[in-house]
Amino acid sequence: MQAITVRDRAAGLGGLSLMEMPYPHAAENDVVVQVHAAGFTRGELDWPGTWTDRAGNDRTPSVPGHELSGVVAELGYGTTGLTVGQRVFGLTDWTRNGALAEYTAVEARNLAPLPSDVDHVMAAALPISGLTAWQGLFDHGRLTTGRTVLIHGAAGGVGSIAVQLARDAGARVIGTGRAAGRDVALGLGVDVFLDLQTDRVEDAGEVDVVFDAIGGEVLDRSAPLVRAGGTLVAVAMPPTVQPKDGWAVFFVVEPDRVRLMDLARRLRDGRLKPIVGAVRPLAEAPDAFAPDRRTRGKTIIRVAEG
Repeated sequence: MQAITVRDRAAGLGGLSLMEMPYPHAAENDVVVQVHAAGFTRGELDWPGTWTDRAGNDRTPSVPGHELSGVVAELGYGTTGLTVGQRVFGLTDWTRNGALAEYTAVEARNLAPLPSDVDHVMAAALPISGLTAWQGLFDHGRLTTGRTVLIHGAAGGVGSIAVQLARDAGARVIGTGRAAGRDVALGLGVDVFLDLQTDRVEDAGEVDVVFDAIGGEVLDRSAPLVRAGGTLVAVAMPPTVQPKDGWAVFFVVEPDRVRLMDLARRLRDGRLKPIVGAVRPLAEAPDAFAPDRRTRGKTIIRVAEG
């Protein structure tokens, strides 16, 4: 099969290439998925799991990309809950070969059924952003109806999903970002948008939850805005400043089949829409990683048609 691989950490983006790889082995409780569309995170080449397995052993050449949508091609021994030919989407393991390939082996529990009327490209844009937004807002942030949430990076991949979920939950939403993202954030339903280049973060006032997808100074300056009993949730980096009378949480997204199914229903019903900026073929995936190739919205790699 064809796959995008990385061989040399020192080579950076120059180490990405399209090459022939062996068809993956389906271990116990795995499925092999024929990938139709895949998503990636540009910072993956800095992740330890890109280069080593869970035991710390070198696993190059490795295949990046950890979001996928496709069709089950094979079941591993003992795998239940999914069938050959079934449409699925979800996450691949951080320390195993990923989704920028024609086929990939995935733990079955990391995947959810994909309704027949949901496009593979849109589904591939949802797993990391959707699960990160949900877990940050509700599992860690305990956001409820009537509360106020401040979402940094409201027009970004994770932030845009967080805005939609928060609005759907009946929360008041304050979004931040660059001026170029103002119309996107307002279109998604933020009540107030703050331009981080001209406005002060402190202008948001007190909030119940801060959901930060940016990090740095913006994250540090947000801690004093958290009301007593509130939560500062960070996904870009661990907070270095704690709310005075609240909590600070940094987390890494976890697979969740039930929540993926809920997100797919919201997508199908028009209640949730990932922002897809570009769709490129597998051969162009190395070029899509480059910082100067950024587009508004998430870049998705189309691996197979249909």
